[in-house]
Amino acid sequence: MVALDTLRNINKNLATVQSEISTGKKISSAKDNAAIWAISTVMSTDVESFKTISESLNLGSSTVGVARAGAEDVVARLQDMKSLIVSAQQSNVDRTKIQTEIENLTSNITTTVGGAQFNGLNLLDGSSTADVDVLASLDRSSSGTVAASYISVARADLSLNSAASAATFGSTGVTDTSIINNGGVNAGTAATVATAGSQAITIATVADGYSYRLVLDDSADANSIGQRTFEYVAGTDDSANSVAANLANQLSVFLSATGDTNYSVSRTDDVITITNNSGADLDITAESANDGTAGVSAGGLGNLAAIDVTTDAGAAAALTSIEGLLQTAIDAAASFGSSQKRIENQSEFVSKLVDSMTTGIGGLTDADMEAASARLQALQVQQQLGVQALSIANQSPQSLLSLFR
Repeated sequence: MVALDTLRNINKNLATVQSEISTGKKISSAKDNAAIWAISTVMSTDVESFKTISESLNLGSSTVGVARAGAEDVVARLQDMKSLIVSAQQSNVDRTKIQTEIENLTSNITTTVGGAQFNGLNLLDGSSTADVDVLASLDRSSSGTVAASYISVARADLSLNSAASAATFGSTGVTDTSIINNGGVNAGTAATVATAGSQAITIATVADGYSYRLVLDDSADANSIGQRTFEYVAGTDDSANSVAANLANQLSVFLSATGDTNYSVSRTDDVITITNNSGADLDITAESANDGTAGVSAGGLGNLAAIDVTTDAGAAAALTSIEGLLQTAIDAAASFGSSQKRIENQSEFVSKLVDSMTTGIGGLTDADMEAASARLQALQVQQQLGVQALSIANQSPQSLLSLFR
């Protein structure tokens, strides 16, 4: 009985080792070790979930990457457009041809924005303002609660769908200083600013349709800018400060874009100050009207439709407009680039997490094949010895039986 019990235990251990070798696992079912099996099963489920999350991150990265590439292409087209607008500031160029090129670039931008989609999802066309959520992680707490986390990607509207219209300067001129005060000089009359002198121009009153125009002229002295016109038509939401800010911005952008240092512009509230550093006289004329039509601004890049460089005033206003549009596109490209980098970093982390979890599960459940092989040989020897021992034990009664013969 002792020999039989010993052989039975050896065979049981041998079966266990053979199972480890054939399956490669020391814990292959709940009966082997219920606690470890439960932990490893939950972790294995999480590994499969993270593999799905990795696919989601790859899809999200591709979608955002297409949007980023589209936004960068729009930035390049707007930069080309800005160069054309800067060249239109000169009076001896064919502005009609430049306007045609600007319109062609606008068409290119429309095509780019419309085609910047991945699997039907377009982040540039302004069709929605809702953020796009990319599945990024599966968060499990110590209590076993599971929650999904996401990376939110903000859309950017670079479309030209919204209509914009240019302002129309009033036809009924106001010749006094009630709308714009050019240092006490009536509207429509030039004020001469000597070299090293300054002229303060005050926005006197503001109402919907009130029109403001500044004409700078140094052509008589053959200096740098010739005759340049800057204008703005107020809307219902404008104030004296906003009108002054818009005109001062047009002047500053023009001087910066053309590299002119003979004149400088500053603004304090509703007062625009122009300083003449050219070494010659500068004539400044302020004009006003009360029956203009304010321009309609549009969302996205819709204001491209209102750009018209065929006139002095339009060319100057286009400089200010293109700066804002260019910044919109640059912000969009930068935002998408940041989001794509974040998604790629998360994808890399998920990949490492899956590897670490798989290694951890293996440490809990995988068999030590070297040890199992050595144990198998040892148990096979023990099995043979057990069989011999049982055979010897079975021979003992036969020896006793011979005593009765």
